[in-house]
Amino acid sequence: MTEALELAKRGVGQTSPNPAVGAVIVRDGQVVGRGFHTYSTRDHAEIVALREAGHQARGATLYTTLEPCSHTGRTGPCADALIAAGIQKVVAAMEDPNPLVKGSGFAKLRAAGIEVEIDHSATPAAEQLNQPFVHAMKTGRPLVTLKAAVTLDGKIAAPEDNNGWITSAIARAHVQTLRHSHDAILTGIGTVLADDCHLTDRSGLPRSRPLLRIVMDSLLRIPLESAMVREAQDDLLVVCTSAASAERRKALEFRGVRVLELTSEDGRADLCALVQWLGKQRCLSLMIEAGSKINWTALETGAADKIYFYYAPKILGGLQSLPVAGGAGRKRRTDAIEFDRVQVHPISPNEFAVEAYLRRMS
Repeated sequence: MTEALELAKRGVGQTSPNPAVGAVIVRDGQVVGRGFHTYSTRDHAEIVALREAGHQARGATLYTTLEPCSHTGRTGPCADALIAAGIQKVVAAMEDPNPLVKGSGFAKLRAAGIEVEIDHSATPAAEQLNQPFVHAMKTGRPLVTLKAAVTLDGKIAAPEDNNGWITSAIARAHVQTLRHSHDAILTGIGTVLADDCHLTDRSGLPRSRPLLRIVMDSLLRIPLESAMVREAQDDLLVVCTSAASAERRKALEFRGVRVLELTSEDGRADLCALVQWLGKQRCLSLMIEAGSKINWTALETGAADKIYFYYAPKILGGLQSLPVAGGAGRKRRTDAIEFDRVQVHPISPNEFAVEAYLRRMS
């Protein structure tokens, strides 16, 4: 199972909207087949492993990180293929949360006389590996991560000159691996106007689909000559309101930019509605890399599910430096937004990242 989990990791970034899955076939104490899934190759991990095992699959045990599918999608049911190959036992790390499967794969295998076991010791690792997929299957919306680079006193920008970086090159390279694992990335028009950012995945690793770049821009102020617009290849979405210029919208669409009108009650581009829309597009994960106002909106509205903050050994101080989350804030200490499942990750000798999940009120 450990090897199956390692194989599954090789598919990260290459499987969306499918989960990352690894499979290992063992017969007489020897590994005879291995496989992992990538969206471009279509075949699921179990099929890849069966192909390698050949006739040795008969009477063997399959170790897989996720319940074999039982329905026909882009490929036929893996459960049927395992039955036909003569697999004797299946050990899975977790049940598939997809409503189209969810236990029916196991049921089909058991009905065919195949022994099925869930390795509960591997379940946490398997769920963590496919956290966005699990979240999307249970909620119908992408897992939303709020990412920020902050000083030790929680600041993301100075009041005047913001040349240079808060974090090191090591931390910024780590951010690219985080971007690689996401389907979409979002920022605000303020960040685009200030930095003329690209917001691309520069990890150099293969992806199953392009990183969708999103800009919250109520009035469509994004410059037509900005880097994001110039580079747009059906991978840039600008979210505006009904107050945006129709002419401006046509100009952006002419340049290959997708424009989506979502107006919130306060007249701004609606972040929560966007998250729901992304879920309908089978987007599994969204990372927010924005400014103080959007960060607060993501936290206050509950649009964000978790944070990933990179901390640098610096202090800006002052009352004008921008905090990681601005907006109205909470007026009382007892009303603070709370987090749990906090993890601290070492990034470089003098930097660390904090990963934590918003505590949802029941």
